[in-house]
Amino acid sequence: MKHFDVAIIGSGPSGASTAFYLGKQGISTVIIEKETLPRYKTCGGGFVNRGKKEMPFDISEVIEREFFSVDSYFNNNLEICYKSYKETPIITMIMRDSFDHLITKKAKEFGVTLLENHKLLAIDYRDKRSILKTEQGEISANFVIAADGVLSPTAKMAGWKEDTRKLIPALEYEVEVSAEDFERLSKSVRFDIDAVPYGYAWSFPKKNHLSLGVLTTKKGKINLKEYYRKYIHTLGIKEIIKEDAHGFQIPIAPRTDGFVKNNVFLIGDAAGFAEPITAEGISNAILSGKYVAEAIIESNLDQALAEKIYLEKLNIKLLPELKSGQILSKFFYHKNPVRNFILNKYGQHFNTIMVDVLHGDRPFPTNVSEKLKNKVKEKIF
Repeated sequence: MKHFDVAIIGSGPSGASTAFYLGKQGISTVIIEKETLPRYKTCGGGFVNRGKKEMPFDISEVIEREFFSVDSYFNNNLEICYKSYKETPIITMIMRDSFDHLITKKAKEFGVTLLENHKLLAIDYRDKRSILKTEQGEISANFVIAADGVLSPTAKMAGWKEDTRKLIPALEYEVEVSAEDFERLSKSVRFDIDAVPYGYAWSFPKKNHLSLGVLTTKKGKINLKEYYRKYIHTLGIKEIIKEDAHGFQIPIAPRTDGFVKNNVFLIGDAAGFAEPITAEGISNAILSGKYVAEAIIESNLDQALAEKIYLEKLNIKLLPELKSGQILSKFFYHKNPVRNFILNKYGQHFNTIMVDVLHGDRPFPTNVSEKLKNKVKEKIF
């Protein structure tokens, strides 16, 4: 049985980034991947600048398009479109198969082992080590990093409960349209708040097609396909040549039962770290991967100390920002007179702040609930 200091389950941005940082420091690391890379991954593929600028290497070879402005619509396209601009890209479009494969290749350059077609079947924790049973044999490791996405079989095997995150439904379509429609819609990134009740629709132009999607932040039955069809009409698309639909879930609230059990650490979507307002998960996936790698390195492979350091790092920035994001998400997506009044009066200001956050020019605002209350009182009294 082969032994590694760290076994990472999943080769997405969080797992591959963790492997990159660990491999760079000479820590023996294996990525256990159930499929063969590159593989298609359901994702809108909008990588915001706050995440991109933290990348430790150039990703130009996998960039589909870059956008320096963002268009935001409210109230089903009935209100003015708010626009914000930057001198460097706000959102970079990628396809996840190429992006994930690139990070994994960079990790392998530092000696990281990649085991493809190794679906994880079970975890047995003994003597401060985990025995990982895969379809192709057993592997042992001092640390296990669960980076296998929102459904995370690894987290279930390690004892986490399923109902400790808020998961929201989304539909994403890879759509080929007519040359006329593509030319018109490929010039801007677009968010349509309220195109779905308690949610939004998006239009992300890629190299030769559109990534269109719809999501809602409210639990309960909803026909997202119906709202997608309405969005096609809103965009004025006359001809669809081809479309591939992919349903998925997004965790817009962190787990409430912790992020470490024994020697298993959760990162990315497995931990529930997607940003609650836009539901973008790539940036925090990579950030949490960096945090857990730093914790393992700084602890000198001491499990208890690594857990302490990891949780400290999460509580400095990522978890407080997610808490603020959850409050702002409720404000944005719960259509009511107070929200509409504030957006009508200060919509461009709010849009500029949000773009500044996505661009990495400012952190998520703190004390959000108190600030919103004060703004309302100021206008009323």
